[in-house]
Amino acid sequence: AADKISLIPQDFFAELCEQIIQHLNHKIPGINTVELCRRIQTSGVDINVGDLAKVANTLSFIFSTAARNNLSTEELVTTLGSGVSTLPKHAVQVIRHVWNEQCKAIAVSEDARSTAKVGQFLDMKWKLGVAMSSDTCRSLKYPYVTVTLTVVNPSGQITDKSFEMTIPQFKNFFRQFKEMASVLETV
Repeated sequence: AADKISLIPQDFFAELCEQIIQHLNHKIPGINTVELCRRIQTSGVDINVGDLAKVANTLSFIFSTAARNNLSTEELVTTLGSGVSTLPKHAVQVIRHVWNEQCKAIAVSEDARSTAKVGQFLDMKWKLGVAMSSDTCRSLKYPYVTVTLTVVNPSGQITDKSFEMTIPQFKNFFRQFKEMASVLETV
C-alpha cells in the first residue's frame, strides 16, 4: 500500500486519515472510498477504488493497532519508520499530525470491534420494473423489483449491493421484513 499512498495528494490523504479516525470513533458509519476516489481522480491522480480501499484498510489497521497498544505519537512514528516498506514522508507527517490530535479520542472497545466485523446496513432503495423483451424472447412482460442496499463493510468502506427479485420473491422478502418489525416492536 505504500506505493499507492505516494500517489495520493497530502490534502486527500489527510482527509482519508480523518475519516478513518471518525469511523473508529463511531462518529461516521464508514469511509466513502468511491466518492473520495472520484475526487482524487478529478484532481488528476490515476488511482482506482480498489487501491484506495487497500490504503484505507492499511491506515485503519495502523490507527486501530496504535489505539489498542496505547502508542504515543513518537512511538507510532518510530514503528512506522522501522517497517519493511517505508511510507512517504508526507504520509508520515499527516499520520503524526492526525494521531497527535486524535489519539486520546479513539476508544476501540471489544464490543465495537466485534460489531464492526459484521458490517452495517445504511440504506435501501428499490424500484419496480418490467422486462418487455430480450434477444431470445419477444414478449416477456414480467415485473421485477430491483433492490440496492447501501452497507458499510467490516473495513469501514461504504458499498452498494444490488439484486433483482421476482414479485413472489419480493412478497416473501417484504413478509420477512414485517415479521422483523413486529419482533422489534416487542423489544
